[in-house]
Amino acid sequence: MSILGKLFSFFSHDIGIDLGTANTLVFVKDRGVVLSEPSVVAIYNKTRKVRAVGLEAKKMLGRTPGNITALRPMKDGVIADFEVTEAMLRYFINKVCRNNRFVPPRVVIAVPSGITEVERRAVKESAIHAGAREVLLLQEPMAAAIGVGLSIDEPAANMIVDIGGGTTEVAIISLSGIVFAKSLRVGGDEMDLSIINHLKKSYNLMIGERMAEDIKIAIGSAAPLEEELTLEVKGRDTIAGLPRTVVVSSVEIREALCDALTAIIEVVRQALDRCPPELAADLVDRGIVLAGGGSLVRNLDKMIGDATHLPVTIADDPLRAVANGTGAVLHNLTFWLNEEY
Repeated sequence: MSILGKLFSFFSHDIGIDLGTANTLVFVKDRGVVLSEPSVVAIYNKTRKVRAVGLEAKKMLGRTPGNITALRPMKDGVIADFEVTEAMLRYFINKVCRNNRFVPPRVVIAVPSGITEVERRAVKESAIHAGAREVLLLQEPMAAAIGVGLSIDEPAANMIVDIGGGTTEVAIISLSGIVFAKSLRVGGDEMDLSIINHLKKSYNLMIGERMAEDIKIAIGSAAPLEEELTLEVKGRDTIAGLPRTVVVSSVEIREALCDALTAIIEVVRQALDRCPPELAADLVDRGIVLAGGGSLVRNLDKMIGDATHLPVTIADDPLRAVANGTGAVLHNLTFWLNEEY
């Protein structure tokens, strides 16, 4: 490393970014996760100028006047709007590095394992244009496995299922490498859409994304509950066009989530089917670890356990698993920059 490079490394804030479809988390080296905000940007329609980013922008979803649009620039874990993603990244990077703007940071960004080379290049270019000095892309399942504390460097199987907003990442890891990985473009957003469609079909009630997410968190489940729950839901009647309130149960929401959850379980089974016999034997004892916001759906661990006959545990901090993984990589960044992950 040159003298200038060493000087840059000394003064810069290396950061890790979990660039999620629903939320973006930023980890600053030696400080931990310092930012967790929705991946939402509000822009003026005519000028494309940014009006708000993150929490402030999410409050505007479905509530903006005609001249402003609140949108998510990430879709299914990849960039859907290059320009807006760049603006969002610049905002988040500047926010965490505002006391040290003279030296651009080195950035580790977690990306879905199934993205194309074109999509990888788009993420890198967005980060560079947003102010990063150097960018390392790390596959999300690897980041999640590191973040939850799995012993990935051992010659034994570790299985991680990371259910995010746009994608579900399933991977089997051994000796710091991915033996098998599968990225499914089904996650929390697909579950929310299923709830929206269910209420529209069953009650002629139109609700927004935020309300659907609230319903999922409040009464969503993957398997029967000891005590089923109910919730009052407010929306707009699609026939009368007037505001209306209905009461929905956890039973019907579970049925609405069934297709998305079944797709996730099918990918888990595919991974197990592709697992070498010696590593498969390890999983009998080690089991499967769940991470990501989707892992918090009630009884999902039980549903996956019943389908695979393996022990299933939910990570201690599932929402921050990927971000914590990027942070751990920052402490040995030179090694990871020389590897292909």
